[in-house]
Amino acid sequence: MTARDRLIVGLDVPNLQEAEKVVGALGDDILYYKIGYQLAFAGGLEFARDLAADGKKIFLDMKLLDIDNTVASGVENIVKMGMSMLTLHAYPKAMKAAVEAAKGSNLCLLGVTVLTSMDEEDLIAAGYEYDPHTLVLRRAEQAHLAGMGGIVCSAEESAAVRKIIGPDMALVTPGIRPAGSDKGDQKRVMTPAAAIKAGSSHLVVARPIVKAADPKEAARAILAEMDAAL
Repeated sequence: MTARDRLIVGLDVPNLQEAEKVVGALGDDILYYKIGYQLAFAGGLEFARDLAADGKKIFLDMKLLDIDNTVASGVENIVKMGMSMLTLHAYPKAMKAAVEAAKGSNLCLLGVTVLTSMDEEDLIAAGYEYDPHTLVLRRAEQAHLAGMGGIVCSAEESAAVRKIIGPDMALVTPGIRPAGSDKGDQKRVMTPAAAIKAGSSHLVVARPIVKAADPKEAARAILAEMDAAL
């Protein structure tokens, strides 16, 4: 895969007008887009269908978690939407239900391990007994056993996770920040080149591109850095 196949631009914007502006500015340079809660609840699901129909690949970042039947029903409808990737929290029962529901489709199911905005103190406050690294590895192993298509984790854990999941599963890493950029609310971040070298297959970049004065220029700089690392 080239850098264009690996870079996912996060459309973390408040409305469709802003999303359309970003997509228009980036043009053919970008193939993959992520749509999460913010845009999904502002008409983004129909926009996701439209982008997919236009040949773009869509990573629907819904982080599903519910009873088995509800997860399965949701996945079945997302398959019909023509999405390329879908996230769910890496809980064994939820993953098993999702894998069964997506069987025979091209939808790549991604298990979210630990959010990149969380550190050990945050996990303790949430009632977990593991530090982030240990919990990520545990959930990566469970996702592999469940037959998931890939993992979402911090690039800091990419090398260790890759050893667990092998060469074929997708390893998607948010919290990517070019050198010198603002970390924002992210706590475990890495540069694009370092993440690729660590074993990440796909990088999710939002603010450094969508908030840039020139989004196309920012995207091209990241693509160039990724190509050099590849």
